[in-house]
Amino acid sequence: MSDPISSSDAIKASLVLLAATIVALIVANTGFSGIYKAVLYAEIGFDIGRFDFSHTVKDWIKNALMAVFFVFVGLEIKAEFQEGALAERSKAMLPFAGAAGGMAMPALIYLWITPEALDRGWAIPTATDIAFAVGVVGLLGKRVSPALRAFLLALAVIDDLGAIIVIALFYTGALKAWAILGMALSIMALAAINARNVPKLWPYLLAGSVLWVFTLQSGINATLAGVITALFVPLKANGGSPLHRLVDHLKVPVNFAIMPLFAFANAGVSLSGLGLADAQESLTLGIALGLIIGKPVGITLAVFLTVKSGLATLPAQARWPEIVGVACLAGIGFTMSLFVGALAFNDDVLLNQVRLGVLGGSLVSTLLGVGLFLALPSHRQRAKLQR
Repeated sequence: MSDPISSSDAIKASLVLLAATIVALIVANTGFSGIYKAVLYAEIGFDIGRFDFSHTVKDWIKNALMAVFFVFVGLEIKAEFQEGALAERSKAMLPFAGAAGGMAMPALIYLWITPEALDRGWAIPTATDIAFAVGVVGLLGKRVSPALRAFLLALAVIDDLGAIIVIALFYTGALKAWAILGMALSIMALAAINARNVPKLWPYLLAGSVLWVFTLQSGINATLAGVITALFVPLKANGGSPLHRLVDHLKVPVNFAIMPLFAFANAGVSLSGLGLADAQESLTLGIALGLIIGKPVGITLAVFLTVKSGLATLPAQARWPEIVGVACLAGIGFTMSLFVGALAFNDDVLLNQVRLGVLGGSLVSTLLGVGLFLALPSHRQRAKLQR
């Protein structure tokens, strides 16, 4: 299987994401803030009968460009289940358990800290940013074994699958029956193309685009169309691999255009007038502590129980402190958490608190994970000492 996010690509993507975030923060806190907001909230589009295509630039990024991102994520998930680290039940058990714990504990911490009125945001700290987390692991180089990196990638993939399910179940609007009927017909078209094992990509992309149009109108989050489309793209067809071809086509635009643009549009927090009180808001704390504490505690505890019960074993050459380090890095929610936050809340004040919590929690999680790995000998150093 071709790795959809290689270490080198993930490092580069992480640096571009970081640059986009820094630029957004600078723009939002300088004389360009007015232009920044005006562009993001400018409404563009048109209406045709029942079809509403009039949205702000920010909403187009969230609903259209992120749908392409979720095509990429869906392809990655399908590949992992068919030929990757999740293809064998014994190997999949550990990341599945870790992902479950890593979603449940942050949600519980969030719900414990925040008032009931903010319950809609419970899923914000449950997400992991694959590109950023794997990019940080890549920067750590030989300190992280290939088995541990594979564990983190599988964990993040399952985490994204969980996020997709959460979005589909909990972040939908008022449903429109006619649009849902259109979605059903589009999915039937995708299934028919898949059943014929068509090797060309354009039939899947055309049917997927129609599905996206109906999903956008239906009240269901439009990014779900991207995932559904990906699941119908075959791994193998007439000797070739449409799935791998599409992954190769999407790698660069997703990692170096779509994700940085989304980060730029959502990470611009105005620091004017913000103080310690803002960092102590329950929403900010619930998200930050969910990522910083909930992720490592939930993942480590779930992995510990799974290993001790005999259902799985630790990755090759891995030690418990390294599992904790990986679990800390899984607390880098960043773009995925910002995306869920944008679905959960519309109020600008609350969204600023979301951004503070996500950025602060992701930063601290990065420092904790990196610090722990730097304090430990690398797996190669341990191998030399054992000789």
